[in-house]
Amino acid sequence: MDENQQTLLNTQRKITKKSNNGKTIDSQKDDIIEVDNSRTVLKKIATLYAERLMNDICLVVNDTEYPAHRLILCASSDVFEVMLMSPQWSESQESRITLQETPQCAVIFGEFLRYFYTGQIRISHSIVLPIISLADKYNVKDLISLCLNFMQTHIPLAAVQGTLISWLQYSINCGHYEITKGCHDFIKWNIELVSNSSDFANFEVDVLASLARQSSLVIPDEMTLYKCLETWLGYQKQRLKNSSCAADIDIAFKQIVFTVMTAVRFPMMSPRQLAELLLSPLTQKYKEFFVERMAIGMSFHSGQNYKVHEIIKMEENGLLLFEPRLYTVDTCSSLITVENFSGLLSYHTRTLVFSSQSYLADYVGDKSCEWVVDLYPKGVWFKKYFLIVWQGTVEMPEYVIRSVRLSLTCKEPPTDNGSGMGVKIGVLIYGIQDDVEHIVTVKEVVHRFDLNHRVLNLDNIIPFEDLNLKKDSINTSSATTSKYLVGPNKDTLKLHVIISPLNPFK
Repeated sequence: MDENQQTLLNTQRKITKKSNNGKTIDSQKDDIIEVDNSRTVLKKIATLYAERLMNDICLVVNDTEYPAHRLILCASSDVFEVMLMSPQWSESQESRITLQETPQCAVIFGEFLRYFYTGQIRISHSIVLPIISLADKYNVKDLISLCLNFMQTHIPLAAVQGTLISWLQYSINCGHYEITKGCHDFIKWNIELVSNSSDFANFEVDVLASLARQSSLVIPDEMTLYKCLETWLGYQKQRLKNSSCAADIDIAFKQIVFTVMTAVRFPMMSPRQLAELLLSPLTQKYKEFFVERMAIGMSFHSGQNYKVHEIIKMEENGLLLFEPRLYTVDTCSSLITVENFSGLLSYHTRTLVFSSQSYLADYVGDKSCEWVVDLYPKGVWFKKYFLIVWQGTVEMPEYVIRSVRLSLTCKEPPTDNGSGMGVKIGVLIYGIQDDVEHIVTVKEVVHRFDLNHRVLNLDNIIPFEDLNLKKDSINTSSATTSKYLVGPNKDTLKLHVIISPLNPFK
């Protein structure tokens, strides 16, 4: 008895079936069995392509011939189905069809076509774009899903390998909104990392300008953003030199400079940084434009609020110029880390004390506010206590909150205007994926502290179960590590707490 016969016999012994009236009966009685020999069938279909057997059509891409089968093409692609089955298409009557593909797509067209026969294809960060380009063009829905899933789970790798901006641009143009959001958020929260890649030059001007206008951008300070944009502008100038005539370069480049640099919030730079900008070659070349923008910053820092209000009225999105982003400089932020996270006991706390600036404008001085940050990464435990009320004493039972909590305490809220201190709070949560440490997510809250409201509790800043993964009691080697843990041993929780005063003109 060969292997196939033995498999058939074993299956016959085990399988049951349901009769028409819903009762389960032994399949042996009717000699009905069900077998799965799909692998062999797929192998046969793959052989048709590999050995070029019985093909009835030939696809030609860049002078390379790919013998194929109409049935397989139509079953795999909606586009091929319309092209080859609709009489109004001339291709439906032809046995040889020439396809126009980009050089990048032409190189992998054979692998793309082989997927139709085998359901297998090799995907990497460097070739996923031409693969999904072909899948989109010919509407191969299952392959589109595979590519999108790959991209969604390898965004950090694409960033360090220099393909992320290209992913973003493609997903925007083709309407893959989930990938667009994933790429956009990663860039917004990790723009310094992305700006160091060669792919940064591929940012389209409108997309970059839109990103640069956002208040949720994570950046050390506004000067760092200016330098990132300056680097990008250098790439664009070189591109214009390679593609335009000399007479058009200055006009086109000037427009690009104005478009992206209008998004820079010069009032958020210190007076010293504004003075340093005068030495920049870019600033000197377009002196009138930049001096006007820098003057807005100096008016703010010198307390000339009447000028500021005029600017807000005249300038489109003028209020944003005085809105702090998520700046990670020491004057408004501090890191808090929990090392040896796996050894931390439940309900234990890590505490951080730091100071942040109380005002944005320089003329007010360097007044600061002191904060106490308590982090509860493994839940919050409230012990049993007695509450004294007018009826008597009430016993309150202990209880536990399964939450990753960050508690902020403002020691002495400024009360200059009698309404306390309004702040924007940002909590940057780091993680690791594809061995790339980066900011995974950001929590933003606007809150006002005063003498009667000194404490703010932020719950679920990280999903509790995702951070505190339980080990498999049967197979401990299969235990996974939370994506929110970093460090050499992936056992460190790392957060960055940012506290900035609110825009004073809102």
